[in-house]
Amino acid sequence: MVFWAASLFGLAIGYLIGSTPTGYLAGKLLRGIDIRDHGSGSTGATNVLRTLGKWPASAVLLVDVLKGAGAILFARWFYPWLHRVLHDMPPAALELHAWLPWAVCLAGLAALLGHSRSIWLNYKGGKSVAAGLGLLLAISWPVGLGALATFGVVLAIFRIVSLGSMLAALTAIALICSLEQPLPYRLLVILGGAYVIIRHRANIRRLLSGMEPRLGQGSPESKAASQS
Repeated sequence: MVFWAASLFGLAIGYLIGSTPTGYLAGKLLRGIDIRDHGSGSTGATNVLRTLGKWPASAVLLVDVLKGAGAILFARWFYPWLHRVLHDMPPAALELHAWLPWAVCLAGLAALLGHSRSIWLNYKGGKSVAAGLGLLLAISWPVGLGALATFGVVLAIFRIVSLGSMLAALTAIALICSLEQPLPYRLLVILGGAYVIIRHRANIRRLLSGMEPRLGQGSPESKAASQS
C-alpha cells in the first residue's frame, strides 16, 4: 500500500511539473495581463510570441521544454530511490528495470496532461508541444532532434507553427517505432504525439479551410476580437 501511494505521489509531482503555467506567468509578470485573453487564448510559446514578443516567447519555450525533461528526470530518480527505500516491502519482487520504464511513461503522460490541463488555470493550458519536445529529448535525444528538425524545416518552408508541430509529432512516432526502445517509451511517444495532434484539432480545421495564420500574422481569434 505504501509503495502504490508513493508511486501515485510521483505521478502527481510529474503532473505538477507539467502544469506550471509558464506563459500565464510571463504575461502577468511582464505586462500584468492574462495571456488567455489575448491572441489565440493559449498559454503556449506561440501565443506568447504574438502577445509579448520574441524574448519572452523564447524564455517560455525553454522553460516548457525543461518541464517535460524535468518530469522524466524526476521519475528516473524518484522510482529507483523508492525501490531502495522500500526494498523489504511488497512489491519488492518487482524488478526495477522492468517497471521503471512504465513509471517513466506514466510520469511523462502526466506532465503532458499537466501542461495542457493545468490545475492552476482551471484545467486549461497550451498544446503540450514544447513539453513534449522535452520528453523526447530526455528519453531519446535522437528522436527529439529528429522531431525538432522536422519542425524547423516545415516552419522555414510554410511558416505555420501548428503544421510543424503536428508533423514533428508524427516524425517522433515514426522514429521511436524504428529504434530499439522499451515498449513503454514507444507508447509514451505514440500516445503523447496523438494527444498533441488532438490538441490541434481547431488548427486542423483552419488548415483545411486555408485560414491558419502564418508566423508573424495575428491569430483568427485576435482578429475576430478586434472587429467585434
